[in-house]
Amino acid sequence: MKDTVTATSPHAATQRTRDARPAGGPDAPSGPPPVGGGERSTRKVIADYVSLTKPRIIELLLVTTFPVMFLADRGVPGVWLILSTLVGGTLSAGSANAYNCYLDRDIDRLMHRTEGRPMATGAISPRAGFLFASVLGVASVLWLGLLVNWLSAALSLGAIVLYVGFYTLLLKRRTSQNIVWGGVAGCMPVLIGWSAVTDGLAWPALVLFLVVFFWTPPHYWPLSMRYKEDYASAGVPMLPVVARDSAVAVQVVRYAWATVVTSLVLVPVAGMGVLYTLVAAASGALFLFEAHRLRRAARAEASYDVLRPMRVFHYSISYLTLVFLGVAIDPLLHLPW
Repeated sequence: MKDTVTATSPHAATQRTRDARPAGGPDAPSGPPPVGGGERSTRKVIADYVSLTKPRIIELLLVTTFPVMFLADRGVPGVWLILSTLVGGTLSAGSANAYNCYLDRDIDRLMHRTEGRPMATGAISPRAGFLFASVLGVASVLWLGLLVNWLSAALSLGAIVLYVGFYTLLLKRRTSQNIVWGGVAGCMPVLIGWSAVTDGLAWPALVLFLVVFFWTPPHYWPLSMRYKEDYASAGVPMLPVVARDSAVAVQVVRYAWATVVTSLVLVPVAGMGVLYTLVAAASGALFLFEAHRLRRAARAEASYDVLRPMRVFHYSISYLTLVFLGVAIDPLLHLPW
């Protein structure tokens, strides 16, 4: 794959989006009409609603929630508190993701990766999807407020507002930096996990917030490189759509370095021990290796088979999981320097 600009400008891509939209307005499905309600099984209906919440994304968000609770407690928090926080976080993330499916149903129909989503196919109506997202959102705030604390509930509501209003509505279709600032919503579970235990916030929580913030671009931009034709056809100016692969890879490297350095800042700030330090340093070194490999291949204008941006994407998930497992385990088996 050569370093080429797929779309000359977001305006041009947006015009292609308008031209490519199916007749009948933004709510008209692009494929065959959905199966009649009477012919759809209850299991299929439930599965469609669950898919609106994007369970795989929720799993990743929860990976950054419960380990922080162990660090905040400097031990093992109560089982009920952990479960209550995770359930509330799941409802909150599910609400934000369902709102995202509702707002992006027009461009989801234009991208191969998302064309099968229930509101893109018409399996779930926009009205039903919006109501579902709203119910989850209200439930998440009440659940966390009544069973955990109201600071966690407020942070949960803030995460929904940031993801839906700031990222999906304001940034996603307007700027190539959408995922940088829109990624703030994905950092909120760290703060929710800390506040659930302490009913407050502290510097270690802020450092871990920044770890997730800096991690988001080198996690998501490689995925965007893989699907940049999809984003271009839908008029979404992701960085790989409007910039050369070599330029994107440079940014991936810079943010990867910021992520790894920030993860090590936690050592003096939170008094982390040997275990966390070794895990963060070793997994960080591999993360940087993959980021630099991508930059070398992009500079050489390598083919996609050599570029392989999804290697960085997949490893970034492993990296974040390892770092936050270190956050959880270190306080339990604390080995001081």
